[in-house]
Amino acid sequence: MDSLAELLHRPTISWRDLLDIALVSFLIYELLLLIRGTRAVQMALSGGFLIGLFFLSDWLQLETVNWLIRYLGAYVVVAIIVLFQSDIRRALAHFGRAPFFRYFERATSTDETLEELVIAATTLSARKTGAIIVVERQIGLRNYIEGGIPLDATVTYDLMATIFQRESPLHDGAAIVQGDRVAAAACFLPLSVNPRVSRELGTRHRAAIGLTEENDAVAIVVSEETGIISLAIAGDLERSLTVDSLRIRLRALLGGRRSRRLKSLRTGGASV
Repeated sequence: MDSLAELLHRPTISWRDLLDIALVSFLIYELLLLIRGTRAVQMALSGGFLIGLFFLSDWLQLETVNWLIRYLGAYVVVAIIVLFQSDIRRALAHFGRAPFFRYFERATSTDETLEELVIAATTLSARKTGAIIVVERQIGLRNYIEGGIPLDATVTYDLMATIFQRESPLHDGAAIVQGDRVAAAACFLPLSVNPRVSRELGTRHRAAIGLTEENDAVAIVVSEETGIISLAIAGDLERSLTVDSLRIRLRALLGGRRSRRLKSLRTGGASV
C-alpha cells in the first residue's frame, strides 16, 4: 500500500516543467524535419538500435556486449562529427534562421542594386548565358570569397555581363555580392548531396542549392541550356521566374532600401 500511495503521489507540475517539455519537443521536432529524407535518418536508426541494445544487454547482464558498446561510444561521437560535418553545419544554420532571429536582420542591398541584379539576370537569360549570383545576407561567405578572385566593385549590369561572358576567365564559378558591392567572382560552391534534387539540374543549380542549404544566402541561377531564371533559398529552388516575380522575391528576401545618393537627389529636387 505504501508503494502504491507513493506512486500515486506525484509532485505538482509547474510552468517550468511545461516549458522544459515544450522546448525539448520543439527541438526533437525540428531535428526530425531536418534529417527527413537525408542519410542521417539511417544513422539515427542505427543509433537508436545501439541504445536499445545497450539497455537490453544491461538488463540481460550481457557483460561483453555492454562493455563493447560503452567502449565504442566515445569513438562513435567523433565519427559522427567527422562524417556529418556538413549536415551539422546546415543544422546550426537552420536554427539560426529561426523566426526569433529575423528581428535582428537588416536590409543589405539598396533598391538600385536589386534592380541591377534583376536586369543582369533577365539579360543573361535572354542570351542564354549561364550564371550564378550569390547575395550574402546575415551569415558571412568569407570562406567562399577568399577562394575566388577578389573584385570589390559596385554592382552594375555591365559588370555582371562582363563577368559571365563565355570567353571570360571569371565565367566559371559564382559571383558573390556583399551589400552593394561584388566581393569576388569565380567562387566555387559546395554541391548539394540531397538525393531529392532532380537529376535534370546541372552543376550551377546544385551548387546554388548546396550553398543555401548551409546558410541564409540567396542565389540567382541562369540556365545556360534553357535561359530559365531560378532562385535558390534555404535549399529550395524556385524555377521559371519572370522579371516581376524575381524583383518581388528579391525585395522580400533582401529588403531593399533607398541609397543615400537617391535620397539626396530627391531632397534637392524638392527644395528647388
